[in-house]
Amino acid sequence: MTGRPRALLRGLAQGVLPVLALAALWQGGVVLLHVPPAYLPSLGAVLGQITAQPGAYASAFGHTLLETVIGFAAGGVVGVGAGVAFAELRLLRELLFPLMVVSQTIPVIAFGAIVVLWFGNGVAAKAVIAFYLTFFPAVVNTLIGVQAADPAQRALLRSFGAGRWQVLRKLALPAALPQIFVALRLGASLSLVGAVVGEWFGDTNGLGTLLLSAMFNEQVPGLWAAIFVSAVLGVLCTGAVVLAERLVVFWRVEM
Repeated sequence: MTGRPRALLRGLAQGVLPVLALAALWQGGVVLLHVPPAYLPSLGAVLGQITAQPGAYASAFGHTLLETVIGFAAGGVVGVGAGVAFAELRLLRELLFPLMVVSQTIPVIAFGAIVVLWFGNGVAAKAVIAFYLTFFPAVVNTLIGVQAADPAQRALLRSFGAGRWQVLRKLALPAALPQIFVALRLGASLSLVGAVVGEWFGDTNGLGTLLLSAMFNEQVPGLWAAIFVSAVLGVLCTGAVVLAERLVVFWRVEM
């Protein structure tokens, strides 16, 4: 097996092996060190909590996944588009980019409260919060990536009669793809954080709701079970972006 399939399998192995090692360390460490369950239950106890209520965790997983994917996709698309616009239009960048930087100083908890008041407690509000956390990294990395395109290559394309759009499509955007995917990998995690935080404002479903319920009821295994399922969702989201990067930015994959 050579080329791209081998690289994809290698990437999958790189993602799975650390998870298995962490699981073994968790279970073995708790048992060998006799860690009290009130602090850290064993992995077996956490998995038992999940299998005891599979429907509740599956429903929460799907609900949070939907919010995360909508917010991430919207934040990624709009963020990349805004980054390209800022790179190509200096006046627009000077007018709006400072305002965007200031907007990122607002704590997500405060912003989330406003969004829930505006959009209610449905999926839309959680997706907006996920969008908020995904959008800015996508803008910044796209802007940096597009501006980093080789000036000599730009001049060469223009010497052959290429216009601004052609230079952007054939040189600047492909050159920016590695930077864009760095932002998307970060955004995959941040969008999940935004969805979970949004569910703390009174949602009736989702992993954030399970976290709060377990915490208020002092159900330590349930709390760790919600954390575990959230971690699985985060790994899957990030892994999907990494897989997309290996397919799109294939020239950077080690053979």
